[in-house]
Amino acid sequence: MFKTIAPCLFSFDIEWIPDPLSAEILHGVAGEGVQGNEDAMKRLWAESGATEEQPQPYLKTVLCRIVSIAGIFREVSQGEVKLKLVSLPADTKDAEKIKEKSILQVMLKAIGSRKPQLVGYNSHNADVPIIIQRSIVNGLFGEGMGERPDKPWEGVDYFAQSGDFNVDLAPILGRYAQTPKLNEIACLCGIPGKVDTDGGSVSGMWLQGDLQGIVNYNEFDAITTHLLWARVAHFGGLLGDEAYEHEQALIRSLMEQEIASGKSHFERYIAEWDRLQKLVAKR
Repeated sequence: MFKTIAPCLFSFDIEWIPDPLSAEILHGVAGEGVQGNEDAMKRLWAESGATEEQPQPYLKTVLCRIVSIAGIFREVSQGEVKLKLVSLPADTKDAEKIKEKSILQVMLKAIGSRKPQLVGYNSHNADVPIIIQRSIVNGLFGEGMGERPDKPWEGVDYFAQSGDFNVDLAPILGRYAQTPKLNEIACLCGIPGKVDTDGGSVSGMWLQGDLQGIVNYNEFDAITTHLLWARVAHFGGLLGDEAYEHEQALIRSLMEQEIASGKSHFERYIAEWDRLQKLVAKR
């Protein structure tokens, strides 16, 4: 269990795909065009033990390309909690912004300048390592994310497994075979898990050119991660009953603002949230 809530917090999620260029570099499989990219992905899966029953096995994150990062930026100032939705790429039609290097540069600069408390699900094993690995692969400056204090209490340390600046909800909620999937624990709490799609569909969506659909899905997972974080914080006594209710109200208000600005996909999330809330009320 984490012990503190930092004044600056970022609940986030990342979407990635098998990197066609990695297949070309490591295995000589060119990834030009949709068919070429698909063949390159299949080669990476094959090298990782793909079977007929499991055609898309989990790949080492270093072999994958980040295509989207989304999160809820939470800041407390003079006792007031403010939430902001952050999505990368900000413009899925901008050829420069959709590049992995550009996505990572924006993310690293934000982390380096604000040093937020990071909150994720399985982030110790996947999300934080892929940020580091793919930033190094792209030759990026870490913007301070890689800095480590001489002593744990002297500064932010995203590499410390026991610290509070890299909060992974998964091992808090279970270990090994008892670790729930995000979808499982979220839905049982009355929080939407998978809405419309799931992580296994991301590669196909990317091949079809549906990057905006991936970003929308990523935003759903970011919202879910933040709502689950609030529930865990409530259990741990870091958010009282009133503060927990307020956090949920802020998330709903944030989605309503996003809907008003044109992000209609949040209407489906709210509808699913309402449906699940009615179900869990039967307990």
